Amino acid sequence: MTDSVGRTESTESKVETFRALHRRKAPGDPLVLPGPWDAASARVCVEAGFPALATPSAAVAAGLGYEDGDTPADEMFAAVARIVRAVDVPVSADIEGGYGIAPGELVERLLETGAVACNLEDSEGGVLKDRGAHADWLAEVRRAAADRLFVNARIDTFIRAPGDTDPKQAAEQAIERAAAYVAAGADCVYPIGAPVDVLPLLRSGIQGPINVHGTVTGDPSSTALGELGATRITFGPGLQRESARALRGLAAGLR
Repeated sequence: MTDSVGRTESTESKVETFRALHRRKAPGDPLVLPGPWDAASARVCVEAGFPALATPSAAVAAGLGYEDGDTPADEMFAAVARIVRAVDVPVSADIEGGYGIAPGELVERLLETGAVACNLEDSEGGVLKDRGAHADWLAEVRRAAADRLFVNARIDTFIRAPGDTDPKQAAEQAIERAAAYVAAGADCVYPIGAPVDVLPLLRSGIQGPINVHGTVTGDPSSTALGELGATRITFGPGLQRESARALRGLAAGLR
């Protein structure tokens, strides 16, 4: 048995492990996925006992010296590969809107990194994509990936809505998009920026796992978010930004 076959089997096992982690036994016990931005931070998260990781594109961008959304695809995939190589737990990769890469190539490039899951956005340039067109694109990603990847479809109705938009209206739009994306093959949906008080509405209208954005301060707690409907919790660039603040304090002390 060659090494490459061994790696493939290992990756397949991690995909199944990652899927199983989304089947929680109790509402107040959501999957908590910290967001490392490099190999060192990934190892710290695993040493803390987390069973899986989810890279945040904004944090990876900061670590590479880019603004959020400006990281070249090659550098993002290379960064994800370094994180995957550094740990022995499933890693989900935030690959933003897919970088304009055709679905088949996008899937293969992601699989080459060793990641078992991905996060894909439904807005571009600050504007929501057409719901039907994006669902069709997600369906192409699913066909190319088959069961080799767990797909988390980010829904941007809250963060792209005008400032005076009623959160319940944004939630209803998110539910409509979630239905289209789940039908297209998404394993999980992520209504990023959803206020805590609309989580029960989202939970009642969305089939399958829901990703909710948490805070590194733990307010509200992951348990509370789970009881409100979250299947899993991610933190975006929160850990990286808190680490940067801590480093600034240390550097100031050294000076």
